[in-house]
Amino acid sequence: MHRKCVRLFRLTRHTEVESAASFRRFRSRLSVKQLKLGVRQKMESEVMEIDGSVMEGGGQILRVSAALSCITGTSVKITKIRAGRSTPGLRPQHLSGLQLVSDLCSGSLQGAEIGSTEISLTPGKIHCGNHTADPQTAGSVCLLLQASLPCAVFADGPSQLVLKGGTNAEMAPQIDYTVKVFKPTMEKFGVHFDCDVRLRAYYPKGGGEVMVTVNPVKELQPVLMTERGKLTKCYGRAFVAGVLPYKLAKDMSSAAVRTIRREIKDLYINIPALQEKENATGNANGIIIIAESSTGCVFAGSALGRKGVYAEQIGAEAAEMLLRNVRHNGCVDEFLQDQVIIFMALAKGTSRIRTGPVTQHTQTAIHIAEKLTQAKFTITKCDDELSNDDTFLIECEGSGAANAHM
Repeated sequence: MHRKCVRLFRLTRHTEVESAASFRRFRSRLSVKQLKLGVRQKMESEVMEIDGSVMEGGGQILRVSAALSCITGTSVKITKIRAGRSTPGLRPQHLSGLQLVSDLCSGSLQGAEIGSTEISLTPGKIHCGNHTADPQTAGSVCLLLQASLPCAVFADGPSQLVLKGGTNAEMAPQIDYTVKVFKPTMEKFGVHFDCDVRLRAYYPKGGGEVMVTVNPVKELQPVLMTERGKLTKCYGRAFVAGVLPYKLAKDMSSAAVRTIRREIKDLYINIPALQEKENATGNANGIIIIAESSTGCVFAGSALGRKGVYAEQIGAEAAEMLLRNVRHNGCVDEFLQDQVIIFMALAKGTSRIRTGPVTQHTQTAIHIAEKLTQAKFTITKCDDELSNDDTFLIECEGSGAANAHM
């Protein structure tokens, strides 16, 4: 009887232990399921929705949103992409830029196809290395760089970006602008990159190639660009490529110089006429004119040849664009203005930039930057003796984004 009692006690005890162990395993499995569910719900709740039709309503919303998603780690869902354009949705250039950003951050990209009006990007870790973007069109390589450069700056090492398409395209900065105006301004933020133009290409054929080498930084420096100073020199290039006659380049250059001289008498000007025979593909003509100031500010005006438009008119258009951008006595032109917004938003500290009229592109970039970062922008009208009705100050308390790899 005693042995039976002992055996019964041990059996009962063993059953209790097994039951307790089973309960713990069940509770553990439940906790894991709850944890996974909680993470998934959190990720879904943290997806930032961006209306792609607001304000400028074009490709810039995609570029700024994707870059900031990559850097901040915030998942984004962009809807109504390019809703106001004649061909809404993603075009090859936009798709290629999104894929490049996703590749840089090992992200997950949904809805990425030509014509899509809605995409989602879930970013991962930004990594260095070699990355290529090729829209297989004459889409601007400079716009591809606008989307990818901020991401590469926060990578875990140097990156090489091979960007293919058009180097000198309409409705986008020319590659010469990126090298001569955008690049030195980026260096003020602490961003350093090299740009090797391997092959120039033009609309409609495309096929150009630029290799950009980007060095990462720990954090971006704020910039103060509030003193324009005096214009010290003006230079540039007027070019023809392919079968177009060299005379077109000379006519563009001469017309540009005459236009500038009518307003600024004593400025050094050097705009050589060039025939692009090597390292270029396609037929095109165009001009870019750059002005530098005594305080290191850089401005530009540019134009590309169009069917039925005289070369002299192209040269005059570029010169008038340059003059328009120096009359307000600001420190950046209308095209650099919106490109610096994302870097102001990410910098650690307060940036101030004096400029001309605030463009819709700039307002759009500010809208997206404030939505995806903790940056705060203010725009005030300048009222000093050097300003006019078109002079403004853009100020930003940056979010102080830090490179976790450095």
